[in-house]
Amino acid sequence: MSSPVLNAQAPLLAPDAGAYRQAFRRTAASIWVITAAHGAQRTGLTATSVVSLSAAPAELMVSVQPGSSTFPLLQASGRFGVNLLTRTQQAIADRFAGRDGCQGEARYAQADWHCTPNGVWLLSDAAVAMNCEVAEIVWRRTHALVIGRISALRLAEGPCLPLLHSDGRYVELATR
Repeated sequence: MSSPVLNAQAPLLAPDAGAYRQAFRRTAASIWVITAAHGAQRTGLTATSVVSLSAAPAELMVSVQPGSSTFPLLQASGRFGVNLLTRTQQAIADRFAGRDGCQGEARYAQADWHCTPNGVWLLSDAAVAMNCEVAEIVWRRTHALVIGRISALRLAEGPCLPLLHSDGRYVELATR
């Protein structure tokens, strides 16, 4: 497979919303499921915008739309789960993205979840599962940047290939 060639003579585009989205669609990103629960309610979302912030203390950041069904529960409880999906878990990614119309509790069907003592839902067979406490929420334009302090994490045993998304579709790593 050949690499695309950048045409140095092509005009630079204004960073409007369409060009911006196209630029970031071209990256390969890991697929994460963010879970949130408060009281008797639980829901979650699929995200590619999870970023490591610090190893000591262990913190991460996830970008969340405040209008999502997940954000109010995350904000009210002050905690959330972060689950890295493997390449065999596309159906979970689709369910938490709402592609099949599932909402709330229904998104947890057809997968094995467990609840931590502090009420965070983690996917039992995730490549990585992290229990996070909200350390800070930074409001920026259309999103809330949720900084989470990782209070506990679990790594799957053995090698696991993450589920990746690029250019609007799932992709796999090429191995050498």
